[in-house]
Parts: sequence; C-alpha cells; structure tokens
Amino acid sequence: MGIGGSDMYRQQILEHYKNPRNTGEIENPTFTHVGENPMCGDEIRMDVVLSEDEETIERVAFRGDGCAISQASASMLSERLHGMGVEELRALDRDDIVDMLGVDISPMRIKCAVLAEKVAQDGADIYFDELDIDRTTTEDDD
Repeated sequence: MGIGGSDMYRQQILEHYKNPRNTGEIENPTFTHVGENPMCGDEIRMDVVLSEDEETIERVAFRGDGCAISQASASMLSERLHGMGVEELRALDRDDIVDMLGVDISPMRIKCAVLAEKVAQDGADIYFDELDIDRTTTEDDD
C-alpha cells in the first residue's frame, strides 16, 4: 500500500478517535462486558443487544478511555458488528482488526487494537456460559 493509502487510513483512525460512533450505554443490553489493556491504560466497556433468536447482533455501544488506536478500533468495530452473526464475531481475529484499521500496527500497539474485539468476544462467551471471567485483559494475549 502506498503512502497515500496509509495516510487515508490514519485519517480514518483519527476521525473515529475524535468522533467515535456508537458511544454511550444501552439500556437493558443482552450483555455488557469490560476489558483493559494494562500496558497502555486502555479500558473499554461494551453493551451488546442480540436479536430474539440470539444469533445476530442488533446494537452495540461502547464507552471507555485510552489511546487513539484502542478507541478508534472500538468505534470502527461497533459499526462493523451491527447485523453480524454471533458466530462471525467469534471468528474475528487479529488480522481482521488490522485489516479494518488499514495500517500496520506495531507489536506494542496490537493489544490496543484488539481490545474491543476481545471484549466483545469474551462478553458473548460469558453470556453463552462458555467463559467464566469478570474482566478481559490483553496482558497475557500474544
């Protein structure tokens, strides 16, 4: 990718950081989960509403604090998750998030980038009784 394309994506990250989408709280969400990246001080809390059959994500809202990459990633992911199936959410990985952001992410910043993805995935797994944790952390994520 040329410099111009990379600059375009950097602008997109800054735009999502300065004007995040889907921020706030959802009243009576299907599930809420919180996570942190202790290395950078990022924290994200996500509220998710599933369809009646619990197979599709109908709404997502997030709130949190952290670096531009973590907050932009949460904003961009919140848009992408709308209408996505729960199984599609579970299948997302680091490469999907890097592709979504559109820029190379250094190894030190990858935990910032994937925090929202991990929070959403862990929240779904907790809701469906497949995981028993209180809080997601990217500390041990490699």
